[in-house]
Amino acid sequence: MGFFFQKISVFFILITSGALFAQGTLKEYKKAIIIDSLFRNKVHNSPSSFHWLDTNLMWYVNNSTDGKKYLLVDPVQKTQKECFDHDTLASLLSKEFNEEVDSKDIDISRLEFNQDLSELTFIYGEAKVSHNLQANTLTLIDPEGGKRDSDRRYWGNRFDEKSNPPVVSPDSTMTAFIKNDNLYIKDKATEEETRLSYDGAPGFFYSTYIKWSPDSKKIMAYKVRPGDDRKIYFVESSPEDQFQPKLQSRDYLKPGDELPFKSPQLFLVDSKKHIQVPTGEFSHQFGLNRIDWREDSRAFTFEYNQRGHQAYKIIEVNASTGKVKVLVNETSDTFIDYSSKKYRYDVEDGKEIIWTSERDGWNHIYLYDGNGQVKKQLTKGDWVVREVIHVDEGNREVYFTASGMDKDQDPYFLHYCKVDFEGKNFTRFTKEDGNHSVTFSEDYTYYVDQYSKVDTPPVTVLKSAKNSKKVMDLQQADHSELLKEGWIAPEVFTAKGRDGVTDIWGVIVRPTSFDPTKTYPVIEYIYAGPHSSFVPKDFRSYYWSMSSIAELGFIVVQIDGMGTSNRSKAFHDVCWQNLKDGGFPDRKLWIKTAAKKYPYMNADKVGIYGTSAGGQNSAAALVFNSDFYDVAVSSCGCHDNRMDKIWWNEQFMGYPIGPHYAASSNIENAAKMQGNLMLILGEVDDNVDPSTTMQFANALIKANKNFELVTIPGMGHSSGGDFGERKRKDFFVKHLMGVEPPAWEEVYE
Repeated sequence: MGFFFQKISVFFILITSGALFAQGTLKEYKKAIIIDSLFRNKVHNSPSSFHWLDTNLMWYVNNSTDGKKYLLVDPVQKTQKECFDHDTLASLLSKEFNEEVDSKDIDISRLEFNQDLSELTFIYGEAKVSHNLQANTLTLIDPEGGKRDSDRRYWGNRFDEKSNPPVVSPDSTMTAFIKNDNLYIKDKATEEETRLSYDGAPGFFYSTYIKWSPDSKKIMAYKVRPGDDRKIYFVESSPEDQFQPKLQSRDYLKPGDELPFKSPQLFLVDSKKHIQVPTGEFSHQFGLNRIDWREDSRAFTFEYNQRGHQAYKIIEVNASTGKVKVLVNETSDTFIDYSSKKYRYDVEDGKEIIWTSERDGWNHIYLYDGNGQVKKQLTKGDWVVREVIHVDEGNREVYFTASGMDKDQDPYFLHYCKVDFEGKNFTRFTKEDGNHSVTFSEDYTYYVDQYSKVDTPPVTVLKSAKNSKKVMDLQQADHSELLKEGWIAPEVFTAKGRDGVTDIWGVIVRPTSFDPTKTYPVIEYIYAGPHSSFVPKDFRSYYWSMSSIAELGFIVVQIDGMGTSNRSKAFHDVCWQNLKDGGFPDRKLWIKTAAKKYPYMNADKVGIYGTSAGGQNSAAALVFNSDFYDVAVSSCGCHDNRMDKIWWNEQFMGYPIGPHYAASSNIENAAKMQGNLMLILGEVDDNVDPSTTMQFANALIKANKNFELVTIPGMGHSSGGDFGERKRKDFFVKHLMGVEPPAWEEVYE
């Protein structure tokens, strides 16, 4: 009898605890879909952009508790006041445009003041408007004065070498143009044409991208040998403007494709002389760009990116002899991060060059002389220069952002600094513990400094560049309304990486219903693209789908593992020819360490999702790391780096194409996939070739693997939109919680 009652008691405990700990229910779903709107506009006094005028006044829009306020700041007088009377302007706009304008939500941009601040011009909608602040009048200057070009330009379009118009010489006496694949000039006074080149041919023709020297005595023109003309194709099944589907195509070079070869040539106009420029220093081209004449016409320069991205040069061509001189020769045993870290600035027409390099293991600034010799390393240390933002030639100073200088701070926090051309007088404009965003005045005498952390709302202050001291407080953000809604700040968490030494940084996002006595499956949002780092550092009230998915009863994390950028070169190089790594050894240790500290995190039930490169990563979690990850949702993933865009993939996977590409391929290794996988695809994705997802699906089918494929008509490169978000949530609830999701008509009614 005692045994019977013991069984009944256990059964009762299981039933009641199951009800108590229920997750992924209709209640959680309804909260998850409104969490973004619930948290929206609950943080006040957190302006996002600042606009300096050439008078050293600054205006910005503050999201005050009483609505949007346009404020004008005078750093000399240490004052800030409203730019205009908001009630008056709203009334004037309502009358002029015959629509109701709320004085607490006026939407104008591009504000400009006259000298005595009596008149304000701005853009309202597409109209340019003037407001007399003394007479309280409004004048419509131009109904379309604020209209911007909204045409979408496809990133992969091939550069058109043949359609540039004829180029007039700086002295306006002659015109240079291409005819029958060769270079000609035409005297504008006599209209006499003269042929300057005879070596152009259809397969190796002169480009219409022609550059005259400033003195009008020389011309740089280059010949082009075209590369491959690869395109991707896809069918738009459900176009809005017709019943039948449409076939679409895009220019889309892929790793291994033949690239154009450019051969710069020098022409002396007076003597009609063609000087051949030897190509030995730039014969293996990935790209040849930024062709510029020196201001005194003594030479022209260009940048050469070697195929494989292990050499990058600045080359100068003497305008009298055609002799080639290499001014900067950057090399790497792995890869040069040319797309994210390269910076060049020519001082005084090339007498010196400011250049950034990772040659000592960290990204730093160097000063070269005009002959290509390093004069000085301007910054040095176990920290990274993130971006050069300004070079002051007059004062011989370089302004830049950096991170990792403070051992007691997050190594990704941005700080603003400057250093002189001697590598001395290093100045930090920001020191406070937080991620900084600085906006300098036009003359760099003042700056607005706004800083925050993921768990600390922003502080906005005005500072003097002379001594980096505060001039005045502008705003202190108030998130009390957010806290009243149950908002829980993300937690910054660190754990040792695979080497047992390096700190790996990430965040933990918990649901508003968080209860430490419950057990929560863990979901990782991943994007491990080597071109940057991705864990948020600024304060936000809502972290995209992480917050929404957490609300269903998950712990959601985001981590920057090895192989991502903005740390040391060694940290970054983990990705080299090895994108399947994705930092997974670090990520798994990080989650295990977090779960050891927080037992409510169930490290035996781990899901993962991501988009684009994150789509490749999330699928790779089940292909290469199914010992740890159980469920994955992969959106628009690049599942084989040979199928994706050339510039991104060759930069990190290298050239020539070798077995390492197949080794990192989800498609080639599909038979290793274990766990529950969902693939989401936009049918007209022109960022990542949609065929890569379909080829992965094909390989999974051939390997007899079960998975789900969600293809969304008409959608481009995305995470799947609202439909994809619903499918993703249901998939995690079903496979990580073991709960059947509620019907959509109940959730999204």
